[in-house]
Amino acid sequence: MLIIQSGNEPALIEQAKQVREIVFVQEQGIDESLEYDDLDDMCTHVVGLLDSEPVTTARLRPVDSTVGKVERVATIQSARGHGYGKDIMIEVERVAKRQGLVELRLGAQLTALPFYEKLGYEAFGDEFLDANLPHRMMRKTW
Repeated sequence: MLIIQSGNEPALIEQAKQVREIVFVQEQGIDESLEYDDLDDMCTHVVGLLDSEPVTTARLRPVDSTVGKVERVATIQSARGHGYGKDIMIEVERVAKRQGLVELRLGAQLTALPFYEKLGYEAFGDEFLDANLPHRMMRKTW
């Protein structure tokens, strides 16, 4: 059973970084200098644990008083296909609502557009490159 935790404690941030290292740096070949930034401390991190091991993560960064940006959404390969990414996104939305946010935005890799569309996100704007991978911006309001 997936246990989901959220917050910005250093230990939770480290668990999130473990998942991001595996998915973004090792699997997708994204340069560490692009993956790791100075924004982690100002974000709320959501981490899903299986048998005490982090397997999925996302972070929420407030953009202003009503809009948040979802970033660094990742699930390790062995944990994919079980709905854990959806579970993480549902928790991110709960956290956002508790923070008074009414809109979430995210930059989705093109391969992930259907995943976010199923969760009610709509693509907007032109395609762009982030870490040399094609993305589109998406948003969801409530």
